[in-house]
Amino acid sequence: MEYKMKLTKEQEEILNGSKGETLAKVMETLVRYGELFGADQMVPVTSEYNHLVTSFGLKALTPVYGLMERLIETGAVSKQKFTADPRPLDKNVPSNFLQNFIFNKFMYTKQDFYEKQLKELGLMNSDAFTCTCYMDEVGNTPKMGDILSWSESSAVVYANSVLGARCNRNSGIIDLMGSIAGCVPSFGLVKDEGRRADWIIEIQTTKKPEAQLLGSAIGMKVMEDVPYVKGLDKWLGEGLSEDTKTYLKDFGAATASNGAVGLYHIDKITPEAVEQGEALIKDNAKVYVIDDTELKRVYDSYPVVWKDKKAKPKLCFMGCPHMSLNQLITWTERVEESLNKYGNKKVVIPTVFTAAPKVLEAFNKTPYAERLKQTGVITSYICPLMYMNNPLCTAMPVITSSNKLRTYTSSRYYTDDEILVQITKGEE
Repeated sequence: MEYKMKLTKEQEEILNGSKGETLAKVMETLVRYGELFGADQMVPVTSEYNHLVTSFGLKALTPVYGLMERLIETGAVSKQKFTADPRPLDKNVPSNFLQNFIFNKFMYTKQDFYEKQLKELGLMNSDAFTCTCYMDEVGNTPKMGDILSWSESSAVVYANSVLGARCNRNSGIIDLMGSIAGCVPSFGLVKDEGRRADWIIEIQTTKKPEAQLLGSAIGMKVMEDVPYVKGLDKWLGEGLSEDTKTYLKDFGAATASNGAVGLYHIDKITPEAVEQGEALIKDNAKVYVIDDTELKRVYDSYPVVWKDKKAKPKLCFMGCPHMSLNQLITWTERVEESLNKYGNKKVVIPTVFTAAPKVLEAFNKTPYAERLKQTGVITSYICPLMYMNNPLCTAMPVITSSNKLRTYTSSRYYTDDEILVQITKGEE
């Protein structure tokens, strides 16, 4: 193939077939992908582990299984062990006979087969299914400056912003190919200039802004640009505490799903902002002021897509992206206190808290696990979005405080405080 970008001798030889036709096609795919975005070279992937976005055995993904089989047969497997996005099913999550029939006969019919392929390609372990692979309990936490080959949008934005790693918002399968080849195209968020801020976001709220709501407002405004956020340290403090990392996990997921943000900087908090400060801001940066009125405007703009807009919720999902150990503990206390306040022993709406298997394993070793179980809340490792893809689940009135889940499904968004009242008190 003809190409413009600068390749090393080894990369050029691979492209020309020195290590077989399959690896040559992998390299060609990465080169073509990079040149579409103006990449000038390929740079080595330096993270210890990779992360794959495709974790679900959908019947419709037959071409993917064929590709994976060819990679396995020719030995073109990942140079890194990897984690993958959450599994789509869990028998502990409420679903009726017809919903299960759709799940098992028409949707995720290839799940076991695909998971076997993932293990042969380099899956870290049988519990390595989560969208929050960067959690300490999971063990796939990149270091600052690491070059990644990831696709999952909420993980990419967290790795770039909170960890200071470098990764573009890739598409599914490109993540695996980068790991197989050991390199990715150098453009966008991989380069210094691509990490500078196009927007200044000034936070002027009278209280701590809801993470998911603030992220949504910023994402819809800046789209794929890089924002530099000022004033949030007033509510979060300086540096990265566990509470702040949890907040930014949810904030970033909303910027990435309600817009297309792959990197944000938070003044006095995220590592590059701490190191470089306002030098990260471009000279012609636009300004977006967010106050209480603006957040209310954004909240009020969300459409309610339920067939019956006044329907009583039948299910609540928390954890898209997956909850942290910190969140599970905090929410256990909040649910207990609110149930006591309203005179109920268990949640009045079936409620599912989702988290990584390894996070749930750590949580189950604490006294909070039994306490949460007593409230009636279910814990699970699934992807709520994959659950909601079932048309019979789409038709259900489901509530969530995840702006990502709201964006991609029929789920209705409420703030954390509103969710707490609904699941512990119910509607009057």
